[in-house]
Amino acid sequence: MRRSIISLTGAALAFGALPAQAEVVEAGQDHFITRAEAVVEADPKATWLALISPARWWSSEHTWSADAANLSLTPQAGGCFCERIPEVNEPGRFTLEGSVEHMRVVQAYPEVALRMVGALGPLQSEPVTGVLTVAISETEEGTRIVWEYNVGGQMRYPVPAISRAVDGVMNLQLSGLSQLLGQVRGPEMAPAADAPEAESEADASAAAAPETTSETDAETDATDAPVSIDPETVIGEGPGSPSVDDAFGDLSDG
Repeated sequence: MRRSIISLTGAALAFGALPAQAEVVEAGQDHFITRAEAVVEADPKATWLALISPARWWSSEHTWSADAANLSLTPQAGGCFCERIPEVNEPGRFTLEGSVEHMRVVQAYPEVALRMVGALGPLQSEPVTGVLTVAISETEEGTRIVWEYNVGGQMRYPVPAISRAVDGVMNLQLSGLSQLLGQVRGPEMAPAADAPEAESEADASAAAAPETTSETDAETDATDAPVSIDPETVIGEGPGSPSVDDAFGDLSDG
């Protein structure tokens, strides 16, 4: 049931082992945005009730306790998307129960939108802010779920690598939710590659730290330069790629 921080960090950096059908729609030196969407058969009410019950669909592989059943979400402003770390009581070893706050709810609009703030997974060790917005709307196909994670701040991970890793993890979670609700259209699971073995703590720290470059090299360092993004896929600027706010309209009209 236990999973080390090093294993989680190594898994996140091994972005090639994660599904990559969602999209990094914007990335720069100190920020990135991932976005995905799905259409499901369930109506908005059933979609909302499933969304606020992450234990039903979140991947156990991406929890600290290795069991999604320990997850809970309180859909009220200030509510916690939290995880219980069960106590261990076995021969030769005993630990007390612990907990993790993954994100904090800042907006809960039933059947319309859920917005939470928090740094997920390995980003928790970095001084970054992450905003996850999930929008729900009705379409002719079914109920549309738009899923956007906007991360900004100083981080030791190379942005091109960590953004693709987070994109894969976000896609995995939306896939789990949409499959639970009867997926009509949405992220598809890509074939998984073999993940590398977990690194030592020293190796993981070294991998996470940015490389030192000269001033000349820094000018052309791909890690520091904005990632090239197709303009038609940037949030709010491309046909068929509306912003999350556009996806559920002006909330004051609800």
